[in-house]
Amino acid sequence: MSEVAAGSLRGRLLRRLAALLAIPLLIGSLSAYWNGRHAADAAYDRTLLASARAIADGLYTEEGKLRADVPYVALDPFAYDLEGRIFYEVSDLDGHLVSGYEGLPDPPTGTPRTDEYPALARFYDGEFDGVGVRVVSLLQPVSEPGMNGIAEIRVAETDIARVRMARGLLLDTLWRMGLLALITLALVWLAVSAALRPLERLRSAVEERQPDDLSPLPLVQVQDELLPLASSLNHFTERLRQQFERQAQFIADASHELRTPLAALKARIELGLREREPERWYSTLEKAAQSTDRLTHLSNQLLSLARIERAARAVAEGGAERLDLTALARELGMALAPLAHQRGVTLALEAEAEVWLRGEPMLLHELIYNLVDNALVHTPGGNVVVRVLAPSLLEVEDDGPGIPADERERVFERFYRSNAQGNGAGLGLAIVGEICRAHRAEIELGQGVLGGLLVRVSFPPAQ
Repeated sequence: MSEVAAGSLRGRLLRRLAALLAIPLLIGSLSAYWNGRHAADAAYDRTLLASARAIADGLYTEEGKLRADVPYVALDPFAYDLEGRIFYEVSDLDGHLVSGYEGLPDPPTGTPRTDEYPALARFYDGEFDGVGVRVVSLLQPVSEPGMNGIAEIRVAETDIARVRMARGLLLDTLWRMGLLALITLALVWLAVSAALRPLERLRSAVEERQPDDLSPLPLVQVQDELLPLASSLNHFTERLRQQFERQAQFIADASHELRTPLAALKARIELGLREREPERWYSTLEKAAQSTDRLTHLSNQLLSLARIERAARAVAEGGAERLDLTALARELGMALAPLAHQRGVTLALEAEAEVWLRGEPMLLHELIYNLVDNALVHTPGGNVVVRVLAPSLLEVEDDGPGIPADERERVFERFYRSNAQGNGAGLGLAIVGEICRAHRAEIELGQGVLGGLLVRVSFPPAQ
């Protein structure tokens, strides 16, 4: 399988941290803008109210009408400066224009009076002459001979200066918070690099090992977070070492087991070549054919062991299928019936209903075949019974000589031959044991009611 680069762990951590830092940066920027706008409104509203009060101080009556003497100082802080413009409007007791610009925006319905200043004033935003303005509406009591009521003074200022001040605070905040975020990411980079050094040392320790070095990694200087990884590597290495040892032992045993029949076959053929009588040739060829059959059987069993290991991994990785053990045993019994008849053995199947389990078809076929074939070989002219019982039990019984109790554990070892097994290769029950381990099944050898060997295999039932 080709290697796929997943990117740098440091880079991924920094990108995610930057994304997380962007959220408070955005929230802080919006908060800074609104706080800056509020601070600008508070600062400029005070001056706006002072201008309205200065205009209110210049109100007087003349010939029964309200007049306004607008002092220059009331407009000086704003008028025609670089930040914007100021507009004012003075209305008499009846709402008629006395002085200033007509048409300044009215207060929106429900605009409350300010509590920040001791005045009958309301602050609000509006639009005048196509530009946004901030307006203060000051109610000024008028008590003169023949005139009593409330006059209104409105002073409006364009919001250019306020927006500029708020933007300045926003940019200043963004610059400071951005710089702080970059410093934070740089420190995190250094901290992560320092924290990943043990992982780099662990990688170097694995990389520098020789191909045949499968000893465990030292866990003396491994941090708590890396301890599970190192332990998993050691566990995997130990399983790999055991696998290599099993393969080496298997190759050595197979070489030994194959060498003897091959040498015997060669010697028999060479002996036959020295003979001159046709009858001796026929006898030699017949014995060579028998040796070849045994050698072929041994080779097939060795190949079965190799296939079992691959199929066992498939079962362990969730590749098992839901199978009917009764149907599988019936199918195999029908296939072996001619062989049983040829050997004079009565082969019977006892199964009342379907028995479901999860397993690998090829392995289960191999298991039943080896059990039945083993019974047929050691029960010439006898009886062999295959039983399938609920919930998930398989039994194979014969009336042969059986296996002594002290040898029943060892017969599952590869190439072990019991005295009762004759000249077999010693792999049949070893294959059965491997398949049982792959399916987490329990196998038991005992003496059956027929007087011979009883093999009982208990599988986990299908869920």
